[in-house]
Amino acid sequence: MRQLLWGLFVIIAWAMNAAAANAEILIGMAGALTGPNAYQGEQQQQGVEMAVADLNAAGGILGQQLRLISVDDACDSGQAIAAAQRLVAAKVSFVVGHQCSGASIPAAAIYTRAGIIQMTPASTNPRLTEEGRANVFRICGRDDQQGAIAGDFLVARWRGAKIAIINDDSVYGKGLAEETQRQLHKHGVIETLYENLVPGQSDYSPLIAKLRATGIEVAYFGGYYREAALLVRGAREQGYQLQLVSGDGIASEAFLQVTGEAGKGTLFTSFRDPRRSPVAASVVERFRQQGFEPEGYTLYSYGAIQAWAQAVVRAGSPEAKAVINALRSNEFDTILGRISFDEKGDVRQPGFEWFVWRSDRYVPLE
Repeated sequence: MRQLLWGLFVIIAWAMNAAAANAEILIGMAGALTGPNAYQGEQQQQGVEMAVADLNAAGGILGQQLRLISVDDACDSGQAIAAAQRLVAAKVSFVVGHQCSGASIPAAAIYTRAGIIQMTPASTNPRLTEEGRANVFRICGRDDQQGAIAGDFLVARWRGAKIAIINDDSVYGKGLAEETQRQLHKHGVIETLYENLVPGQSDYSPLIAKLRATGIEVAYFGGYYREAALLVRGAREQGYQLQLVSGDGIASEAFLQVTGEAGKGTLFTSFRDPRRSPVAASVVERFRQQGFEPEGYTLYSYGAIQAWAQAVVRAGSPEAKAVINALRSNEFDTILGRISFDEKGDVRQPGFEWFVWRSDRYVPLE
């Protein structure tokens, strides 16, 4: 009998050790892996994958390895809901995403009901964190911050010029355009034209002709890189030296792939570029050795994983409520620098900057 009990004890101990050795924490990545915004979705995917690999190589979190599940939302609200439901069904503890505001906002309700933490590296529409969901965090800045900067800049540099405001009718694009318009109006400046365009078109010649006929010198565009690129390229093809100004949606080499030389001189706001920080140097170099330039949202996605992982360690568990408390009450050392989150879940260090496109890359505006 004693031998039988000892044998059972050995079997149970072995099973427990095996389970501990195989323990893992599931996390999700949700973004546009297909469709016109897939280039920026790849940035998000690359950043998350390297962060997960680095954590696992260092022993994981609380002795557990991370396993990543990636889902595609194509930057579409309906697909985002389906993608979020897939991650809920998989029982992930944490989601990095979504990329587009129009995807993040409807998906947030799904994660809230399931008790899953969501942290976006890219969605800037204020509504995402204004809805009061305790589980939702944003590691990038907001469009009311970005729009205020853009409006101030337009007034300072082009007061007296004819200004147009254009948006692509997306949640992100429309929101950013409206915030910029609001700031212009605070300065007593009224735009000459306010236009919506239909995304996905191959040519915007009628809109360009309207801008030119109205004498527009500067067009502020709220939206994603493809439509912005077609606008500036089309204007140059018509011999029209329109100055395009935009936001973080064009912080992608894909913009220049569409515009060619026509994109040179385009101005835009975006998040602080962590590639220039010594803290990020080794990670940036590893990306480049792999043939990938970590622009745009890449390092923000990496930083989201870092912040969450440190919060899990502070909490002593991946359990959502404990991690949420840790995220809201601590500072975290990340590839983006030291960051913290406010009571809404927004990062306290948004750091928008001005950039200008050269013929081969974008650089800070001097």
